[in-house]
Amino acid sequence: MAFAAVLSSASPRASPHRHLHALSSKPPHAPTTRTLALPSAADFSLDAPAALAVGSVAALAAVISLADPQRRRQQQAEVVGGDDKEVVLDYFNNTGFQRWKKIYGNSTEDVNRVQLDIRLGHAETVESTLRMLRDGGPLAGVTVCDAGCGTGSLAIPLAREGAIVSASDISAAMVAEAQRQAKEAFGNGTDNPFVKMPKFEVRDLESLEGKYDTVVCLDVLIHYPQGKAEGMIGHLASLAERRLVLSFAPKTFYYELLKRVGELFPGPSKATRAYLHAERDIERALEKVGWRVRRRGLITTQFYFANLIEAVPLGLA
Repeated sequence: MAFAAVLSSASPRASPHRHLHALSSKPPHAPTTRTLALPSAADFSLDAPAALAVGSVAALAAVISLADPQRRRQQQAEVVGGDDKEVVLDYFNNTGFQRWKKIYGNSTEDVNRVQLDIRLGHAETVESTLRMLRDGGPLAGVTVCDAGCGTGSLAIPLAREGAIVSASDISAAMVAEAQRQAKEAFGNGTDNPFVKMPKFEVRDLESLEGKYDTVVCLDVLIHYPQGKAEGMIGHLASLAERRLVLSFAPKTFYYELLKRVGELFPGPSKATRAYLHAERDIERALEKVGWRVRRRGLITTQFYFANLIEAVPLGLA
C-alpha cells in the first residue's frame, strides 16, 4: 500500500519529487527531499488535508501527544467486528478496493494529484522488482509466488516474460480485477507456448503453501505489526527456494511522527491500520530463518515510500 500524509514547508504547488536509490548491498542514504511520503491511516481515504505546516518538531510532538492511535485502532476493529486481518479484508473488498483500483489503474479521470503520485511510486516499485528478478537471468520457466497480488500489476508482466506465476490476495474483489486485467492482456492466449496466464486465487498470506523459485510480497507487510511480520517473513521464506523479495514502509523517527499526525484526522472506518518496520528488524527476521539481504533499494515520491529488499538463503551466493 501507499498513503498520503505529508508534512512540508514547501508550497503545495511544488512539483512532486521522485527518487529511486540504486539497489545495493548497503543501506541506502536517507532521502534528501524535504517533502516525505508516509503510509498513514489518514490518507488511505485521501480526504484529509494534503499537508500540515509546522514550525518545529517540538511543536508537532506536542500536538501528537494528544492523539490516541491505539484507541482508533480498537475502534476500527469494532466497526468490522474483527482483528487486523478482518479490517484489511473488509477494507479491500469495499471502499479500499475502489480507491486502490483507481490508483493502480491507467485512467486519469477522477484521480487527484496524490493518487497519481502514489501510482508513480507503486509503478516504480513494480519496475524495480522486475529489474531485480531479471538480473538473475531469463524469467521463462521460473516459478513465482506473488503474495498479495492486488490487481495483478506485477503478476501480469512476470507472466508475459514466461514466469509461471501463482498470485493471490486476501480480497476477492482485487483477485477478480486481476483476472479481468489478465484476460484483457492475454486475450485467448498467446502465440508463445511458454507464456501462461497467472493463476489467481483468493487466499491470505498465512494459508499460502508450496515451493517456488521466488516469492514476492510487495506493500503488504504494512498490515502486520512487527511481531506478526517476523512470523510472516519466516513463512514466506519457507516457500522460497532461491529468492524472497519484500517491500515495506521503513520506520524512522520522522516517518513515525508523520504517521501519528495522519492518525489525527480520519474516522475509524476509512482505512486500515498501518505499521512501519525498521530495516534492521526485517533483516533480523530473515537471519532467524537462515536468509540474508543481498540487495536493497528505496523508492520515494511525495506521497509514497518503500524499502525494497532481495533476500537469499545464507548458503547462496
